[in-house]
Amino acid sequence: MRFSDYMHDWLYGADGYYASYRPIGKKGDFYTAVSTSKFFGGTIAKHIISRIDEGFLRSDSLICEIGAHHGYLLADIIEFIHTLRPQLLQTLRFGIVERFENLRTAQQSYFDESFGNAVSLEHYSDLSELNEQSVFFIANEIFDAFGCELFYKGKTARVENHQIHFDIDDPKISLLAEKYKQDRGEIAVGYESFASAMQKCSKRFEFMSFDYGELEARSDFSIRVYQAHQTFPLFDEALERAEAYGKTDITYDVNFTHVKEAFEEAGIVCAQYATQLVALVEMGILDLLAILKEHAGEEIYAQELEKVKILITPSLMGERFKMIRFVKE
Repeated sequence: MRFSDYMHDWLYGADGYYASYRPIGKKGDFYTAVSTSKFFGGTIAKHIISRIDEGFLRSDSLICEIGAHHGYLLADIIEFIHTLRPQLLQTLRFGIVERFENLRTAQQSYFDESFGNAVSLEHYSDLSELNEQSVFFIANEIFDAFGCELFYKGKTARVENHQIHFDIDDPKISLLAEKYKQDRGEIAVGYESFASAMQKCSKRFEFMSFDYGELEARSDFSIRVYQAHQTFPLFDEALERAEAYGKTDITYDVNFTHVKEAFEEAGIVCAQYATQLVALVEMGILDLLAILKEHAGEEIYAQELEKVKILITPSLMGERFKMIRFVKE
């Protein structure tokens, strides 16, 4: 099979990595911004409120997370909206796009535990189920989980018995490799269809996503496996692919130019591309910390400050992770 199908089955097959609930954070295979600090979601909540005040988003908009895993990010957003502008909880709607029924069940249970009857959670299995007037979409580390093709000196990879062979001639992939100046590396599959589906699902929306990668493709392989906070390059001789298949996370660096061009081809405007550091500071994460300092004890403030430092310190998550934001008006 082609590598993109192999990766899709690895992550999303019946026994794939994301087909069942996997812990994230200390007990999981990796950390995310969401597992690091609630102020990540809090800062996004502050931005949503700003966009409502500016008149871009309606006060009855759908706030929708794509690829929510356990639902922690959306829950953090709701918690901070309640703190900053509680009356919006009476008008905003909240939803998650999630293909797996068992994850939808886990997300609903978490929301029931967290909010009781105060917040209603809407679930959608696909973007095609949406037909909205105004939506704010949020996704964290979604683009690195799209299937990709592996390309090496004019040949595209296939997989047989977990062994990778570069022997497919694919003119379409070769053209993309030439476009992004790659003689080897990953070429994502599905960005275009995703952007097209998003374009159709709402008359007006903003879509914000955080991921790791660069504005230019690396002409090298970044694809790797995460297991218990250890990283193994996919071509590492020490990695037993048959053992890792479906039991570990597999990911690669995002080519944000590819993402940007896929959305622009669908008629969606790229409003901003920035490092996570710049994005979170501009959206007001330090203002939220100042509010916490004013109303909480010094010990709590110091604890949260250390977590936020992980999000914005350049040598940690601040520069490695990027934010890209799209709008349709």
